Amino acid sequence: MAAVLALRGVSVWVPGPPRVDLIADADWTVLAGEHWALLGPNGAGKTSLLSVVSAQRHPSAGTADVLGQRLGRVDMRALRERIAVVDAPTAARIPGQLPLSDVALTGASGTILPRYERYTDADRADAAARLDEVGLKALQHRRFQDCSQGERARALLARALVQRPELLLLDEAASGLDLPAREALLAAVAGVAGGLTTITVTHHVEELPPTTTHGLLLRGGRVVGGGPLAETLTDAAMSETFGLPVRVRHDEGRWSATAAGSWRP
Repeated sequence: MAAVLALRGVSVWVPGPPRVDLIADADWTVLAGEHWALLGPNGAGKTSLLSVVSAQRHPSAGTADVLGQRLGRVDMRALRERIAVVDAPTAARIPGQLPLSDVALTGASGTILPRYERYTDADRADAAARLDEVGLKALQHRRFQDCSQGERARALLARALVQRPELLLLDEAASGLDLPAREALLAAVAGVAGGLTTITVTHHVEELPPTTTHGLLLRGGRVVGGGPLAETLTDAAMSETFGLPVRVRHDEGRWSATAAGSWRP
């Protein structure tokens, strides 16, 4: 099976003085069709690692192959066209007056503003179908600014799918959502995961789609553990990752984590 992502000895730092180390000597391999979780507390380095994975920056040291292309030897802009991201910064850039049908349609051009002259009937049909897939068909004419946060997240998921990415990154897409909105988003992600390769970045295991197959744990810029999810989300590994005793539970395909015993800060 082909490797969608292969990081070897990747480090990321901000030059000083003093130098600030963000990621240290990370190895990570993601194969086509796998669905990974990237977990860790605030400041663990998730955003820095994702900036390499999404071809937004080069590693300071080590090698990073994304979709078969070595960062540093490839046009990063062209590579980013093959990667879709659902995150809060993208949501903040979407013009509020756009109807959801147009928000989804911008995935066909990879732009924030619609390029109406570029879209074909097939593009429009695909955008409508993707909105239907994520449960937003009835809201396709509603303005983005008039939608709930959860509806906006699902609209961005539809937009990402219209892009037909080879790698889908969900960067804290469920953050701040109430329970019904979170469950609607996770159900939508699970429904479209299919042949995609996905990486879900989160602080909370409760925000992992039931389709998640693997996990990578980060703390202080270093990899604590990684591999098949059932082997990675252990009490010991999660406790080391989050710096407190943690008890992890798995029930009907979903995960939860709580502080163990009578732990106090």
